[in-house]
Amino acid sequence: MSTSNHSSDPSPKKDKASNTKTMNKKQLKLWFVIPLIVFLGFVVMLYMRLGKPTDIVTNTALERPVPTFELPLLSDTSRIMTNENLPDKPFLMNIWGSWCPTCIIEHPFLMQLEERGVNLVGVNYKDDIGDALGYLNRGGDPFSMSIQDLSGQFALDLGLTGAPETFIVDGEGIIRQHIIGEINESNWQSRITPCLMVLNEANDKNISPELSQVQEACQ
Repeated sequence: MSTSNHSSDPSPKKDKASNTKTMNKKQLKLWFVIPLIVFLGFVVMLYMRLGKPTDIVTNTALERPVPTFELPLLSDTSRIMTNENLPDKPFLMNIWGSWCPTCIIEHPFLMQLEERGVNLVGVNYKDDIGDALGYLNRGGDPFSMSIQDLSGQFALDLGLTGAPETFIVDGEGIIRQHIIGEINESNWQSRITPCLMVLNEANDKNISPELSQVQEACQ
């Protein structure tokens, strides 16, 4: 009787081992199912956003004054520049950095604009001052002044999406046009020149440009 009772003892152990294996298989399946559920949720979210505006909004600074700033002059960081130091005639505010490949491509054309008498204000964006000054020493300095935006906050306040970008500002300090990407001869002639003509004409008459004209010329 004693022997017979002992021979039946392993059965619960086998059942326990079998249950453990079953649980492990279920847990393993869960590890495969959870990422699949997350992926499907992500796909559904993307599908639901199709055709809807993205979170990045360009031209956010149009028809608004240049944001208030107090930033150091790149060539002499002991001097703090403010909105009062900006030109009182229409000008271009160009966001640039020595680390920016497209800025390097754009730079020779900016030098041409400077030779034509175009007033350019530079905003050196998230750059090392030594690299920035070396960049201007090598390629020439097309800017009437450059301010150092080390944190990048001022450029973001302007509406920057990525360097280089240029904002056309009228004589009253209002941003009228936003050029995303490099300036070149093509967009200079087709977009920027018509806008500047309207702004300069109003500035010469000492009046504010008509909004309808600005909207048509500064698209």
